[in-house]
Amino acid sequence: MALSEATDAGQAGPTKKPTRLFKNMASKIAALPMVFTALVIFVGGTVWTIVYSFTGSGLLPRLKWVGLDQYERLWNSRKWLVSIENLAIYGICSLILTLVIGFTLAALLDRKVRGEGALRTIFLYPFALSFIVTGLIWQWILNPDLGLQSVVRGMGWEAFTFDPLNNSSLVMFGLLIAGLWQGTGLIMCIMLAGLRGIDEDIWKAARVDGIGTVKTYIRVIIPMMRPVFVTSLVLIGSGIVKLYDLVVAQTSGGPGLSSQVPAMYVMTAMFGGQNLGQGFAASTMMLVSVVIILVPWAILEFGGKKRG
Repeated sequence: MALSEATDAGQAGPTKKPTRLFKNMASKIAALPMVFTALVIFVGGTVWTIVYSFTGSGLLPRLKWVGLDQYERLWNSRKWLVSIENLAIYGICSLILTLVIGFTLAALLDRKVRGEGALRTIFLYPFALSFIVTGLIWQWILNPDLGLQSVVRGMGWEAFTFDPLNNSSLVMFGLLIAGLWQGTGLIMCIMLAGLRGIDEDIWKAARVDGIGTVKTYIRVIIPMMRPVFVTSLVLIGSGIVKLYDLVVAQTSGGPGLSSQVPAMYVMTAMFGGQNLGQGFAASTMMLVSVVIILVPWAILEFGGKKRG
């Protein structure tokens, strides 16, 4: 009897493995294109770019190894250094202002203001536009002959001057205005979702203790929204690194080199200068900057959960 039961158990054991293997086969098959795309196109393309950044590829890729020559040439290029400086200015200002404005708008909407749905739509609508459209819109608005300067002067203030896109010292701030107009709405919605997840009892307890609204936000609400802020930082940071369309639409990198950014350097090197090796080296440096952003985020998000 025991032998027959053991035999039956031994026969039943192997039959469970195929069942687990073929469980939810429809979902696994549906995921294959995504897995193939991630492995072959994204990972494969990234590795291919890094490998060829160490070659002397010109108009066409070729495996002529030159070591770190492309990177040495890259960091000795004034155009690249100016691009990094411009992106740093834009990035720091964009990171701070997008978070501050987005959270402020979310906090105001969270107070159950009248017409919240309409306001939320108005603030989020610019995010639905492409950067090319946004750039063209703000190019017209900031045009001294057609836009804001012309309107204000037409109202009687003849001495008013506001022409950032033609001023090499202010052009990055002209781009920043357009970037904030488009991206702040998304951050506002993310922050609003985080605020709506805060228990109402916390606000009641703060009122009972006599803690002011601003102090409650700073001491209680914002620390509780740490994951929301981290996610917002990653989204803003990734958008800053790949800044390209907005610059092309508004200034095309001018005046001079005053609004050049790394993504524009890559495109100019690869297609304008027909130097794939130099473009791949610049792309690899941009990838490194993205990794610098993503790795701390992954440690904060998943490392903390693992320790917990």
